[in-house]
Amino acid sequence: MLVDVHAHFHHPAGNRIDWADRNESRLAAGEMIGVMWHVASILGSWGRTSPTYFPSPNDVRAGNDALVELMQLHPRRIKGYVCVNPNFTDQALAEIERCVALGMIGIKLAASRRADDPLLDPIGELAAHRGLPVLHHIWQHRRHDWPGQEASDAVELGQLAKRHPTVPFILAHLGGGGDWLHTLRAVKMIDNIFVDLSGSGVDTGMLEGAIAAVGSSRLLWGADLTLCTGLAKLRYLETILTGSELDAVRWENAERIFPPGVFGAAL
Repeated sequence: MLVDVHAHFHHPAGNRIDWADRNESRLAAGEMIGVMWHVASILGSWGRTSPTYFPSPNDVRAGNDALVELMQLHPRRIKGYVCVNPNFTDQALAEIERCVALGMIGIKLAASRRADDPLLDPIGELAAHRGLPVLHHIWQHRRHDWPGQEASDAVELGQLAKRHPTVPFILAHLGGGGDWLHTLRAVKMIDNIFVDLSGSGVDTGMLEGAIAAVGSSRLLWGADLTLCTGLAKLRYLETILTGSELDAVRWENAERIFPPGVFGAAL
């Protein structure tokens, strides 16, 4: 069993003319690697009609609708995160309820508002009520701001996680760039933050450091946009973890934090 907790797909209203080919290539590559479930999000129009990290309500809904269609087309391979922009609180809460009713199993927060902002609390409260994990886009040690986004790092996510201790928060792409040692120090003692290993970075010592900081029980395998580096990390994990520890990272931790039974159809 292998669950990719950080996948992305594209749709015709997005920014790629080859969107269908890219979706199929991800599924084909996942099949070769052994991915049984891609837990995915679509970030609005991917910047085509509103900013990727500040999607309009219409683009949020269109992206989520496209993901629901993919889930229906591949019911034994794709699960979904509801992508929301927390700056539109009422729409975000309504969109979570709507998409959960359509089969989505988690919430995706990108870089629309800093993770420690109280504006995210209504989403945290609804996640707790519905028993949903929250995948939050993270920069590994944010030293400055970037145009078009409110990037967050692990310290800021930690503040949100402490305010909502029953919600599993997935810290996105430890290998996505930046100071991952800063991240590991920041989340070591926050038990409801789980570290997603995705991202194109494959630095020496990264996986060993993650295991030392949070243990195999709080690590999740994911690939984000680069399945090739996800595979590289998976193969390396096979050399440094025991069978039971490896199973925890491959799928058991995901099964534990997502709603009960959602991955059973692929067994």
